[in-house]
Amino acid sequence: MSSPLLQTSNQKQKFKIALNTWFIENRKDYPWRRTQDPYAILVSELMLQQTQISTVIERGYYTRWLEKFPNWETLAQATQEQVLSAWQGLGYYNRARRLHELAQIIVSEYDGQLPKDFDTLLSLKGIGDYTAAAVSAFAFDQAYPLVDGNVIRLLSRIYNYRKPIDKQPGKGHILSWATELLDTKNPCVYNAAIMEIGQQICKKKPQCLICPISNFCQAKDFQPEVLPIKKNRTKITHLDEHAIICVHNNQILLAQETGSRRKGFWKLPTRSIQAVKPLMLALNFSYAITRYKVQLYLYVAKPNLKVAQPQEDESWFEINDLKELPLGSPYKKAIQKYLTQG
Repeated sequence: MSSPLLQTSNQKQKFKIALNTWFIENRKDYPWRRTQDPYAILVSELMLQQTQISTVIERGYYTRWLEKFPNWETLAQATQEQVLSAWQGLGYYNRARRLHELAQIIVSEYDGQLPKDFDTLLSLKGIGDYTAAAVSAFAFDQAYPLVDGNVIRLLSRIYNYRKPIDKQPGKGHILSWATELLDTKNPCVYNAAIMEIGQQICKKKPQCLICPISNFCQAKDFQPEVLPIKKNRTKITHLDEHAIICVHNNQILLAQETGSRRKGFWKLPTRSIQAVKPLMLALNFSYAITRYKVQLYLYVAKPNLKVAQPQEDESWFEINDLKELPLGSPYKKAIQKYLTQG
């Protein structure tokens, strides 16, 4: 399957020129575009997975991380608690754990240098196809196609593909088109360009009238905003969570998180609905995590009550030390709300 507008090598070359020219004139000045340091670029790529650029930049996560861990060596020497604390607020904490483990491997097995070879990169724990391609393109200027959400959206419209793109054969078509159009002479510029035009122009509501590559788009006159098509989403599961907040002598009772996703983090202790019934409800709010929407109920517990006695994996912490502690965002928000209103 191919676009009649992008069948010949001449058409493809015109597409690349139009895209690269637009990018050079309109590119955003992101901090990771000012460097070719493989470490800094990999940090940015992992932070940007499932996280908006504005969050990473405007809230200072990227710059603070590089100030605290400027290279593989400093990151490898850090404790997991320090790493998770620096990542706090970005979510999907396995990304931070993988980056920490990778730093230790790079220092111990690769003399502190990220390998340039694509297959070697891909063999490293925590680096998948997209991340390996991104580092290869932006750090080493090697020609590998990048396929993120922006590229998928753009290519599904360029080729007017009206079947699900997140299962086969859609996935195969997208990768094939991305490879076919790749500018092998300017992979760094081209890969940044095709992602950025998806971000700025070919958005959920596309701006076709100002798009520099609209002449190559098969979907522009056929409701491009409905593309890409995806398979049915996983249903959201609603849960209730009942937590206590117990403060005494400027200390607060916290519980260690369980499960691989939040390993190394702390949270407010949770109790059964029966145990918290006699307590005063301080506040409640909802938060989302993967396919769950959680309603968090926070109850005030006096330290002398049975419900507030520390259970296994629960400990007291100084309130002033919370900023240095890896604390799940919903619980951090709940504690701040409680202490502010209290």
